[in-house]
Amino acid sequence: MVGAACADALARHGAAVSVVEPGPLGGGATAAGMGHLVVMDDSPAQLALTARSLELWDALAPTLPAAADYRGCGTLWVASDDEELAAVQPKQAAYRAAGRTSEVLDAAELSALEPSLRPGLAGGLRVPGDAVVYAPVAAAFLLERSGAAVIRDSVVELEDGEVRLGSGARVAADVVVVAGGIGSLSLLPELPLRQRKGHLLITERGGLDVTHQLVELGYLKSAHASDADSVAFNVQPRPTGQLLIGSSRQFDRPDAAPEWFLLRRMLDRARAYLPGVAALSALRVWTGQRCATPDHLPLIGWHGERAGVFVATGHEGLGITTALGTAEVLAAQVFGTPSALTAFDFGVGRFHGVAHA
Repeated sequence: MVGAACADALARHGAAVSVVEPGPLGGGATAAGMGHLVVMDDSPAQLALTARSLELWDALAPTLPAAADYRGCGTLWVASDDEELAAVQPKQAAYRAAGRTSEVLDAAELSALEPSLRPGLAGGLRVPGDAVVYAPVAAAFLLERSGAAVIRDSVVELEDGEVRLGSGARVAADVVVVAGGIGSLSLLPELPLRQRKGHLLITERGGLDVTHQLVELGYLKSAHASDADSVAFNVQPRPTGQLLIGSSRQFDRPDAAPEWFLLRRMLDRARAYLPGVAALSALRVWTGQRCATPDHLPLIGWHGERAGVFVATGHEGLGITTALGTAEVLAAQVFGTPSALTAFDFGVGRFHGVAHA
């Protein structure tokens, strides 16, 4: 998704773009994720990038094909107790400052909006502008719109002014953008990236009525608290009547096999908020690999040492959300176009105490 967005943005600025992709278009982490388009406020930079990205998704949505399944279902951040509910006010203030509308809910209002949630929850925050999208279709749409030449091969080495492909061919370019998620390490092993495995489960159709994306207010604390395995409540309603249930995080687990003990913890967490989950049957379980940086912000921009090499990776669980904002930052660096996001440092050099223009 990130690579497709970058290809589209660069092409719209007049570049002739080629995309090298050995696997399915929109595969990998793009296909494995939830497709939740969500404003997050873990840091000022993250808030700015996610808020701007949702503005761009809002503008793109009318042009997307129906199969992209773009839906403005909104997000409900659920508070389990008064301590979590106290975090709602500063969160709402941050959203307001970023131009995003939100609504504080008490316990009764939360129950009225989502009656399938368990009784006794303290309340929450509704963010109506958040949305969901089927990212593989959106990525394919952007690639087609870009007019990019798609080369079905792998890149095995970056060389001065060109890339060497697995077939032995070489492709020359003024600018090379590495947007391969955790696969970026195979070309640029010096990048500060770690893979973080996640599980998702989709239920069979019917049986539980949910209308918003549901996320616990303790999500970021659960997700980022330590290197230990973690789970958090995160449920998405699908238009088919199914529920997509997450989420889990494990560092440095490169295998794709489901970890059943962690899946059980994840489902127990979902059941603690949404008791009806216990009566649903699972249709499929899968895993994917997030690509994380130490500060949970992506790497966007010039590599810092390799001439003409730019990166767009390290988005962790926000690659779908921030793909369009990432492309805007990249285009601003390559072509000098204006973007308010350039006020924030997404560069590789921030981990070395170096600021790169």
